[in-house]
Amino acid sequence: MGFFSFLGRVLFASLFILSAWQMFNEFGEDGGPAAKELIPKLAIVKKHLSSTLGVGLPDIDPRNLVAAIIFLKGVGGLLFVFGTPFGANLLLLHLAVSSPLLYDFYNYGIDEPGFSILLNEFLQSVALFGALLFFLGMKNLIPRRQIKKKAPKAKAG
Repeated sequence: MGFFSFLGRVLFASLFILSAWQMFNEFGEDGGPAAKELIPKLAIVKKHLSSTLGVGLPDIDPRNLVAAIIFLKGVGGLLFVFGTPFGANLLLLHLAVSSPLLYDFYNYGIDEPGFSILLNEFLQSVALFGALLFFLGMKNLIPRRQIKKKAPKAKAG
């Protein structure tokens, strides 16, 4: 059981680790293609939040956001391989922040071409989020190794 659990964690985390590695290799002075994709999406989110909250929000540098995503994916994935709940929490944070931002199907009409692709990607992220929650739930369900109490020895006397 232990080997298959480890293998499952490796396969699951490879999605995040390989993605972080690719983003790291593409990261340049401008933040790479991920930063270019985030610029218009961040502008839409900033505009929406500013109008909803009624206050001006500071600018978010897309390069910093991409660097944070690389960190969360890479470190979270590596820690997840070893079965730590902290790694799963980092991956949950990554999915919770990036999925609604990257897969903004809600900004499209149902008949528009990008809607179904973005909805599909968003639902895949929701499924990954659910798998991480399941992992954390199972981690909390299994009790830690209990120290076996030795039977008291009879007193010689």
